[in-house]
Amino acid sequence: MRSTGALHLGHYHGVLKNWIRLQHEYECFFFVADWHALTTHYEDTSNIENHVWEMLIDWLAAGVNPSSARLFIQSRVPEHAELHLLLSMVTPIGWLERVPTYKDQQEMLKEKDLATYGFLGYPLLQSADILMYKASLVPVGEDQVAHVELTREVARRFNHLYGREADFKSKAEAAIKKMGKKNSKLYNSLRTRYQEKGDHEALETGRALLNGQKNLTIGDRERLYGYLEGSGRMILPEPESLLTPASRMPGLDGQKMSKSYGNTIALREDPGSIEKKLRTMPTDPARVRRTDPGNPAQCPVWQLHEVYSDDDVRNWVQQGCTTAAIGCVDCKQPVIDAVLAELEPIRERAQQFIEDPNALRGIINEGCEAARDVARDTLEEVRESMGLLYKNI
Repeated sequence: MRSTGALHLGHYHGVLKNWIRLQHEYECFFFVADWHALTTHYEDTSNIENHVWEMLIDWLAAGVNPSSARLFIQSRVPEHAELHLLLSMVTPIGWLERVPTYKDQQEMLKEKDLATYGFLGYPLLQSADILMYKASLVPVGEDQVAHVELTREVARRFNHLYGREADFKSKAEAAIKKMGKKNSKLYNSLRTRYQEKGDHEALETGRALLNGQKNLTIGDRERLYGYLEGSGRMILPEPESLLTPASRMPGLDGQKMSKSYGNTIALREDPGSIEKKLRTMPTDPARVRRTDPGNPAQCPVWQLHEVYSDDDVRNWVQQGCTTAAIGCVDCKQPVIDAVLAELEPIRERAQQFIEDPNALRGIINEGCEAARDVARDTLEEVRESMGLLYKNI
């Protein structure tokens, strides 16, 4: 996430709840993209540090668990910058210029000077962020799928250029022997089934087999991925998009909840402020008087009922609104109660980190070091494949 400061209910329902689920299913890396924030807001960095810590507090308060996922700050893992630089040496400019969001954001942000390399190259920095951890899946919305596809193309080009070792076959066959007689035989069988018969199930089984081999080095495993597929050594695996379920979180005016629309409820907002905002929400314009029947489909409050209310409450709202049996104030109360109940434990957990900032910094320091351990290993492979390791010096 770009470092934009304290988060709101749109972030919680659209991203964080998904992260909380994923952290129990996969090995996850979640980071504050402070360098990415500079691509469009480079002229004023006065609030960037505060925004980073505010965002991290909200992640932890919402339930992202540092014991289940690695949380870190992008700029605290400088290997991202080096991988970005190295990938830029082989990435055609045309690939970056055709990314859909490049022209879209230039059009949307006309008031900003975005004629910078940082803005042009930010999708490649995203690619470095992903490829650094050899991610198999990237949780994104539909608007970001093109960025993951660029990452796949960059990885494919890099592997084509640098994955062709002169002694690749002999190294691969030596690695196969490390797996033991039974697993070696299975691997070769799966490789034959895939390469000669196009059996994609054999390919997936082969990858799973390699993932379970504890006595293979990272280099051996990546080499055998490529040998399985009939290509060279796969230094940077191609990731897949993991589409995030579309958020149904509307703002106070019925539009998508967004800071730019001024229609948000912050995760740590004061309960009194939340109640005031919800009580003064616009409703169906046809209900001028209490006795006028309404249409929930025309009312922003109904959209919040679809997120927070069960079937019984929604039926009560539908019946009461269309017959004028309830007023708009009555209709809003269940939403107010539900939002306050959802945010109370988040606010309480956040307060622990506000009162003990050293605990927060300790968590992030550990996360940054854990991320750097992985990043260093990846960069060592990348440098070696590009002839930049200089072992003999």
